[in-house]
Amino acid sequence: MGKRMLVILGHPSADSFCGALTDAYVQAAQAAGHDVRLLRLGELRFDPLLHAGYRAIQPLEPDLQRAQADIGWAEHLTFVFPIWWGGVPALLKGFLDRVLLPGFAFKYRAGQAFPQPLLKGRSAHLLATMDTPPWYFKWVYRMPGLQQMRKTTLAFCGIKPLKTLTCGPILGSSASRREAWLEQARAVARH
Repeated sequence: MGKRMLVILGHPSADSFCGALTDAYVQAAQAAGHDVRLLRLGELRFDPLLHAGYRAIQPLEPDLQRAQADIGWAEHLTFVFPIWWGGVPALLKGFLDRVLLPGFAFKYRAGQAFPQPLLKGRSAHLLATMDTPPWYFKWVYRMPGLQQMRKTTLAFCGIKPLKTLTCGPILGSSASRREAWLEQARAVARH
């Protein structure tokens, strides 16, 4: 039986290699029998800034209300995004800031050092593109953007990262290399 999957394209443009990875992943997941919903962040209308932090409630725009509903519905989330300046794009970071709120993604507890994660029972895949060779990003830079997503964002909220696919360097890559990455994305989606 397939899973309920939410795929989130964190690149501002669907006309990118991240967009191609997203399409390949979604098609393979659907072919494998999963129920898939897709969010292309570049097409959503929302203010990515959390203007008052958590001191004041900032009403969610309709697109963010739907995104929260989709996250609540999903058993599995997949984030597809480029690594820019070692981290996630501002659009994706702003989306996470606005959607993964206290009371939805985690809950502060009096006298406790760490909040209670509220999104337990969900898993995640990360598909990241970069122009840095992935081995260099891992061993020299220590994967700051991926660590942020896996540990201080997803795991913090109770979501268990299962698989990370890193594709790079994209700049100057051949058509055959890109097709190999697309096939890897399809393989991740099928399992």
